[in-house]
Formats: sequence, C-alpha cells, structure tokens
Amino acid sequence: MATSRILFGVFAVAALLLSVSLPAVRAQSLPPAPSPTSDGTSIDQGIAYVLMLVALVLTYLIHAADIFPAFEFDITL
Repeated sequence: MATSRILFGVFAVAALLLSVSLPAVRAQSLPPAPSPTSDGTSIDQGIAYVLMLVALVLTYLIHAADIFPAFEFDITL
C-alpha cells in the first residue's frame, strides 16, 4: 500500500514537471520586425504638399493684388 502511494507521488511529480517543461521546449521566439524603410513616396508626398502650399499662397497674393488696385507702388527716384 505504501509502495502504491510512493509510486503515485512519483508519477504525479513527473507529470507536473513534464506538463510544465514540454510546452517550453516547443516555444519559439519571434523574429524581430523589420525596421521601417522609406521608399521615397513619403518624401515625394511632402514635396507635393509644400508645392501646393506655395501655389496657394501665390494665388492668394495675385488675387489680392487684383481686388485692391489702389495699393499700387509708385517708385520714383
């Protein structure tokens, strides 16, 4: 009777150790994510936004000069 209790305890400890250690054996670490690289499209988009802003400012200045012709500069030396 005592032998069966000892044998049961040994199997219980072995089962506990195997259940804890076996999933760790199959565990794999994930490879690191690749670093983000720029393929030039974000740079092109930034340049396009700047050019559109310059065109907007120039359009505003040209039309503002057409609306208020009284503000002409008279440069005489």
